Amino acid sequence: MPTTRVQLALNVSDVAAATDFYAKLFGVRPHKQRDGYANFAVEDPPLKLVLIEQPGAAERLNHLGVETATSVEVTAALARFRTAGLEATLAEQDLCCHAVQDKVFVTAPDVPTGTWEFYAVTDDGPVDPDGQTTSACAVRCESEAATSGGTCCA
Repeated sequence: MPTTRVQLALNVSDVAAATDFYAKLFGVRPHKQRDGYANFAVEDPPLKLVLIEQPGAAERLNHLGVETATSVEVTAALARFRTAGLEATLAEQDLCCHAVQDKVFVTAPDVPTGTWEFYAVTDDGPVDPDGQTTSACAVRCESEAATSGGTCCA
């Protein structure tokens, strides 16, 4: 993986159809698939594409992020954000999108969730990915899923 790649998370009506389309578009198979969820780790262009099945979602854009290779890069980004005067919140060992992540939420204007995520995956296959979590991501996602009738990325 490059040092970083942009994450684009989309709400889709039919995750199976969307997965088929994006596999053909980018010429790669999904990195991970779960019920109502798929993600792609695209090397060129460097992109983490996340598909979340939420048929009734008012917005097609779910959230934006930057995936880094290590938690050290997340910590460095947090320091840079704070030095720049940006509002940033650290979430360590956050269970989200069927993985454990260290991440920073940076408050941002004009994005659906009001934040960008900078994160590193620390465990891509946790033992209980559907277990209870206090994840900021999951809490927001569950609220949106309840409203739209879709599923959550947690």
